[in-house]
Parts: sequence; structure tokens; C-alpha cells
Amino acid sequence: MLVQILFYAFATVLMGSALGVILSRNPVHSALYLVLAFFTSAALWLLIEAEFLAIVLVLVYVGAVMVLFLFVVMMLDINVEEVRKGFTRHAWLGWLTVLALVAEIVGVVAVKQLGIDVTKAAVPVAADHSNTAELGKVLYTTYVYPFELAAVVLLVAIVAAIVLTMRKRQGLKLQDVGAQVATRREDRVRLVKMQAERRE
Repeated sequence: MLVQILFYAFATVLMGSALGVILSRNPVHSALYLVLAFFTSAALWLLIEAEFLAIVLVLVYVGAVMVLFLFVVMMLDINVEEVRKGFTRHAWLGWLTVLALVAEIVGVVAVKQLGIDVTKAAVPVAADHSNTAELGKVLYTTYVYPFELAAVVLLVAIVAAIVLTMRKRQGLKLQDVGAQVATRREDRVRLVKMQAERRE
């Protein structure tokens, strides 16, 4: 009973924070709402005894990805008015997504009518069972290529964020790597020959 109460409480907070992400007018506030959504999702992972996934969600997404989001939001100097104008223009796509999600939820509920028990709890595991070990076996054997592909995608995202922040703007100092490599000693150091002074 307590698990169900916690589930519905966390689910309510998660839905509220998700709405805050898309409805907030300030991009920084949207990012903070997304942090709350990640933390609440981690709590839901803990309810189903997936401790490793919950810790990874907090450490990787909140600790790394969200910091990257905040850097991008602050350094790109996003024009909020322009973003707000495009909100109503693409509202139909959001409504289609909502309808698809509602159809999926209704489909899961309708499965009960087919005689399939979807309310049955998961089979308990032994006390010495390691979720991390099992996840590692699957991740580095069956799904090793998708795992590496996800790492490449994250690397491309980081490089793209750096490139976007280094766009030309007034007062920005850029490096000329070619000029640095072609530098000669004579251009930087001047040797001066002086007579030695002798003190009386």
C-alpha cells in the first residue's frame, strides 16, 4: 500500500515538473524543472529496486547533461520572444504526441480485457543478486554497439554545443592555430649583446 502511495505521489510530481518544462517562459526555469523530473524519475526507479539505474540517472543526466544544457542556454543568449512565437505554430505536433501517448495508455489498460494479468508484481530476487552485474553483462555483450553509438552521439552533442558557443560575436577572441604553429624563434626572442660592466 505504501509503495502505491509513493508511486502516485512521485508520478504526480513528475507530471507537474514535465508540464513546467514545456510551459515555463524562462529557459533556465525549464532546465530546473527538468532536473526535478530527473530526480523524481530516479525515485520511481528506486521503487522497482533498480538502484543502479536511479544513481546513473542522477549522476549522468543531472550532474552532466543538465549542466551542459544550462551552459548552452546561458551562453547562446536565446531570444525568448522568438521561441515563444514558434510555440503556437508547432502546437499541433504537441497535440499529436499527446494523443499518441493517451492511445498507448488506453491500449495498456485495454489489455486487461484480453485476460492478461498486467498487475502482477515482479518476481523477487535473491538478496545477493546484483542489478549492476546483470546490467553490465547485457550492456557489454548484447547491446555493446548501441551503447557505443550512444557515446558517440553524446560526444557529437558536446562538440556541437562548444561550436555554437564559439560563433562570431563582437569582442570574441579566437585562436589562429596556423599562426601559432608557424611562429619562429626570431619573431618572439631578441638577443641583445652588451658589454660586461666592471665595478671599481
